Amino acid sequence: MPVPWFFLSLALGRNPVVLSLERVVGPQDTARCSPGLSCHLWDGDVLCLPGSLVSAPGPVLVPTGLQTELVLRCYKDTDCDLCVRVDIHLAVHGYWEEPEDEEEFGIAEDPAIEEPRNASLQAHVVLSFQAYPTARCVLLEVQVPAALVQPGQSVGSVVFECFEAALGAEVRIWSYTQPRYQKELNLTQQLPDCRGLEVRDSIQSCWALPVLNVSAHGNDVHLVVDIPEDQRFGLSLYWNQVPGPAKPWWHRNLTGPQTITLNHTDLVPCLCIQVWRLEPDSVRTSICPFREDPRAHRNLWRAAQLQLLPPRAWRLDAPCSLPAEATLCWQAPDGGPCQPLVPPLPRENVTVNKALEFPLLKGHPNICVQVSTWEKQELQECLWADSLGPLKDDMLLVETRGPQDNRSLCALEPSGCTPLLSRASTRAARLGGPLLQDVQSGQCLQLWDGDLGALWACPMEKYIHRRWALVWMACLLLAAMLFLLLLLKKNHVKGWLRLLKEDVRAGAAARSRAALLLYSADDAGFERLVGALASALFQLPLRVAVDLWSRRELSAQGPLAWFHAQRRQTLQEGGVVVLLFSPGAVALCREWLQDATSAPGAHGPHDAFAASLSCLLPDFLQGRAPGRYVGAYFDRLLSPDAVPALFRSVPVFSLPSQLPEFLGTLQGPAAPHPWRLAERAEQVSRALQPALDSCFRAPGTGRGMGPEAEDRT
Repeated sequence: MPVPWFFLSLALGRNPVVLSLERVVGPQDTARCSPGLSCHLWDGDVLCLPGSLVSAPGPVLVPTGLQTELVLRCYKDTDCDLCVRVDIHLAVHGYWEEPEDEEEFGIAEDPAIEEPRNASLQAHVVLSFQAYPTARCVLLEVQVPAALVQPGQSVGSVVFECFEAALGAEVRIWSYTQPRYQKELNLTQQLPDCRGLEVRDSIQSCWALPVLNVSAHGNDVHLVVDIPEDQRFGLSLYWNQVPGPAKPWWHRNLTGPQTITLNHTDLVPCLCIQVWRLEPDSVRTSICPFREDPRAHRNLWRAAQLQLLPPRAWRLDAPCSLPAEATLCWQAPDGGPCQPLVPPLPRENVTVNKALEFPLLKGHPNICVQVSTWEKQELQECLWADSLGPLKDDMLLVETRGPQDNRSLCALEPSGCTPLLSRASTRAARLGGPLLQDVQSGQCLQLWDGDLGALWACPMEKYIHRRWALVWMACLLLAAMLFLLLLLKKNHVKGWLRLLKEDVRAGAAARSRAALLLYSADDAGFERLVGALASALFQLPLRVAVDLWSRRELSAQGPLAWFHAQRRQTLQEGGVVVLLFSPGAVALCREWLQDATSAPGAHGPHDAFAASLSCLLPDFLQGRAPGRYVGAYFDRLLSPDAVPALFRSVPVFSLPSQLPEFLGTLQGPAAPHPWRLAERAEQVSRALQPALDSCFRAPGTGRGMGPEAEDRT
């Protein structure tokens, strides 16, 4: 079963309202004015030549609004055509200049010449009408009496009757004066078809018009024409571009009924369908059903091509008009974003299939054109890539000209436009003085010169060569010094190199190990001791995680969530979790072993040890702890027997007496030689000693001192 996509009668429009139309008898075009005005319709059509804008010499009559009405122009009761009646609203624009005296002037016949305040106004108003495949222009002569000439006021309207049009056609109407004093008015209207009008018995072409259904099967779009089998008709697919005439894409003379299949990649927004009976003077009815289809808009961007034409022109080729804007930009060779240039191209919709000139004096391979829309779809091409070669490492300078011939120069960089001679730490600022001299001496290429500024492209090759020369000199000097040092200290250098090699290997291996320290915050002295241990381990180096260094994250996430994240990351990276036992930690473990429902939050918002017990104990109870956990305690704070038996399934070390073994376990298989471990253990011991002494001297630390503190817990 086909899936309905949308159903259309030809040109029915979005709101298929049935209209009853006024009838006008006779083939003659006429014009009539509102009371007080006089108007005359020139015989025959005129050329559609708007001309350029001119300044009004005084008050002039101009059109200010367009309204349309559909009527039927009938030759017989059953022989009528659809006709568009146009109502043009007129107003007076401009003011009289103050005369030097009060002398009265006569009435002038030319409306372009200044007239006295009591003179009438006359205007030539052009109406231009376009509906594929016909176009017409008519001229209306309108005169306003002096009593109605009030600058800025509406004076009435003139009605033209009427432009004949095909059912379902899209019509465009323009109105302007000759000479043209303001931008022309325009109006676009989609006319209804036979099903939207009560004219089936009046318009002969409506008696047997084909009916078109549009449906979709997967990626295929079907145009189904429902007419009697013996009826012959023409069907045409065309691209309805604006401006420009329609371009037929597919045309067939067929006998109904018929089904035409299109691939969804053929759809573009301006693809229209026209159907007519193969009879003399038959009505051609058109619809454009894909204007709002997202697939059609995507296909249009895929089909669009941006071409650069020698010497300094460009063109955007596309089947339909694109709602896009074009800008010039500067593409640096480092592959960063293309930076817009000043001045940009005119911020107007791009005219497709038309060559446009660049506002440039010279070409440069780094200058590109971007075509983009509000959806950020972009086409980009760089100029003269074939003739001028690849992108250059040139510096683009933007010159800005202000009042009283004030000039300033800045260099376009990824961070913005850096003023020359500034104190910024960029390449342009460091070379500001030499770049300014290059511009003054003519070594830079001027790409554009306008009233408000200019663009200069300055080569950077000599500065790059100078910089590399300094680097090579420094390298040669360093190599000479090293060679001399090797000659003088050959034996010592060998020993240093051996030690350096071992340090690099051990350091690289150790840095790949992570350690998560968990402890109970018994008191401030013990926290300082833990902080000293973490800092000493970090210097080995090891990647150490401890809640002392993550209080902000701990407060934001909560102790349990923070521990989960750190434990998962540490174990995934092959690290180890270190349990630092203290009297407070032992007491917490016993609480959990005796009553697993204890609330970890009761021990403080930053106590990660209490929060982690619910995850640690299952690993030890189920035998998953070896290789992932290590225990440790400080010699004078806890006795070896105080550590709960459950946690002795992993190595438990006494610090600082067993520091070498503890460090070797933390660093894993990549641990250095024993003599190197002893040196590192001595460093850690020295770092811990001040914190240990401070911890035992601190008052009120009785619950953490010695084995008797364990008894009190």
